Amino acid sequence: MALQWQTKPFEALTVNELYDLLQLRSQVFVVEQNCVYLDIDSKDKLALHLFATYKGAIVAHARLLEAGISYPNASIGRVVVASNFRDRKWGQELMRHAIAGIATHFKTTKITIGAQQYLQKFYESHGFVPTSAMYLEDGIPHLQMTKD
Repeated sequence: MALQWQTKPFEALTVNELYDLLQLRSQVFVVEQNCVYLDIDSKDKLALHLFATYKGAIVAHARLLEAGISYPNASIGRVVVASNFRDRKWGQELMRHAIAGIATHFKTTKITIGAQQYLQKFYESHGFVPTSAMYLEDGIPHLQMTKD
């Protein structure tokens, strides 16, 4: 069974989709990474939400943001794949869809992200290059990275 991809603005998400997206993000970013932080921010309302379902469950998500919301360039954030599916390389597929989504919806290929440092090679494989020194965000080492 293949992944089913969707991209929706915040106001088009169903209540169940929003709940499932937030639950997935909490499972990974708060529980798995043992990081207490406020995941729900005002950017969700401004984002396009890219997500994949598998057998009816949301298993991957990223939010796509226009230039000027997080960075001067468009950005991709809250990139997440459910832990029990990471061996399937769906993160690679998620990033390909996210980059294409930025180009389609925002008409740009210049993207800036705040990447967790341990994922630097993953993002480099998608054309991102570091543009900052390491910094701590919520106690986790990050790098700013840009793709032209």
